[in-house]
Amino acid sequence: MLLFKRVLDLQKYLLTQKNKGLTVGFAPTMGALHRGHISLIDRSRAECDITVASIFVNPTQFNNAQDLEKYPRTPERDIEMLTESGCDILFMPDAAEIYPDGTTPSVKFNFGKLDRVLEGVFRPGHFDGMAQVVHRLLDIIQPERLYLGQKDFQQAAIVAKMLEILKLKTEIVTCAIVREEDGLAMSSRNVRLTVEDRPKAALIHKVLTEAADMVGEYNPSEIQKSSLLKLKAEPRFKVEYFEIVDGRTLLPIQLFEDTDFAVAVVAVWVGDVRLIDNVILKQIIEENAHDTEGY
Repeated sequence: MLLFKRVLDLQKYLLTQKNKGLTVGFAPTMGALHRGHISLIDRSRAECDITVASIFVNPTQFNNAQDLEKYPRTPERDIEMLTESGCDILFMPDAAEIYPDGTTPSVKFNFGKLDRVLEGVFRPGHFDGMAQVVHRLLDIIQPERLYLGQKDFQQAAIVAKMLEILKLKTEIVTCAIVREEDGLAMSSRNVRLTVEDRPKAALIHKVLTEAADMVGEYNPSEIQKSSLLKLKAEPRFKVEYFEIVDGRTLLPIQLFEDTDFAVAVVAVWVGDVRLIDNVILKQIIEENAHDTEGY
């Protein structure tokens, strides 16, 4: 695996490869890698000639300075995992490489309501920073395919909208959530859970699974009410939201018949750690649509 820290060096190398007709897949990360991240690398390697991963803890998408400070950083282990996965290139820039002109956004996107609901309510400014860094990374790498995880469902929807706004040819591929044995969605934040809280966190997926089982017999508001009661019954939980939304607009739905793409999304503080998760409740894929494994 090749390691690049400078933008110009990476671009020069990628240009020589693209001139040979090779395709590039890209998986952006903030490090503290786990099997969920590696599943993106695996998918890219299966579909592209060259796979690029980036590790950059982006300061502009943290609305809480303490969250940025506490974000786990494990560069040596990350490099080892990526090397073992067969990743071709790792891009590990510093902030000056990503933001040579400072962190003030050069482009401001209008995502409509996509960035103002769910996470947007509780993490103001987060998606501005996320879009800023993804835009910059795409401009640097110019991949044919961009690989994202379904766990960050709203992020994937916003990036898809950004690609549409910019009229970029990069194809977004959203890969299924990878879970621990007890169902907890893999996340870099899981390592911060206390010994007491870690088993309790599995309740999030259990509630989502039970919500999926209720589809067909109950309407979205009934499922939401039941799910909130189960989550709030755990003393160590502080629920920010549990919503059943249209998977494209991210707005709440009243009836499952109103959409062909319904998703249950949740954000919960487990002790001092904030976790998000989701499950697709309904999805009708168009006959010629690209298979994105659950997005």
